[in-house]
Amino acid sequence: MAIEFGDTQRSLSDTLNGMIGSIRGNTITLRDLMTGIGEQGFLLLCALLTLPFLLPVSIPGVSTVFGAAIILISISITLNRLPWMPQRILDRQIETEKLVPTLQKGAALVSKLDRFVRPRFGFLTQGALMNRFNGLMIMAGGVLLMFPLGLIPLSNTLPGIAILLLSLGIIQRDGLMVAGGYLFLIATTVYFTVLAYMAVAAGQGLSNFFVS
Repeated sequence: MAIEFGDTQRSLSDTLNGMIGSIRGNTITLRDLMTGIGEQGFLLLCALLTLPFLLPVSIPGVSTVFGAAIILISISITLNRLPWMPQRILDRQIETEKLVPTLQKGAALVSKLDRFVRPRFGFLTQGALMNRFNGLMIMAGGVLLMFPLGLIPLSNTLPGIAILLLSLGIIQRDGLMVAGGYLFLIATTVYFTVLAYMAVAAGQGLSNFFVS
């Protein structure tokens, strides 16, 4: 089934706070989050899934689960099809006691963006070609988010911001937000490349130390 992403009339923060307010019980699954998000679109779910990474709070296993979900959603955006997700991902339990406060703080941060998000630079958000390209960019952000670097500062935050900006930009046809997402993807790639270079250099240094 094809997906049509219409312009939203309700502010993003109002939508997120409404969804967060509907969370009940000690745990929640990704399936429940997807049901609660309603018809506003799976891009909004992508934006929601980045919120835990906007704060210096670590929830074990979240980057893997949420990153995988973002990748699968991005595939559906790229192919213009409703997303399929494995039952293991959809039904994995996440503790609401840790998740809800983090999402609330993240939503408060997102609310600051409401005044700035509006339709502009339409060439970056309109047409099937750009829709597929932006889907691929969100996919790249999901891959970067899943890298096992959770203990390294900004390793989850940078790709999380990139996905958030891309999602917001596509939802509300804001090409400036989309361009910001591109920039954060580039920054994340550069950052990870530097980390990889430093790790290789450190490994070579240790090797030379023990060999000599």
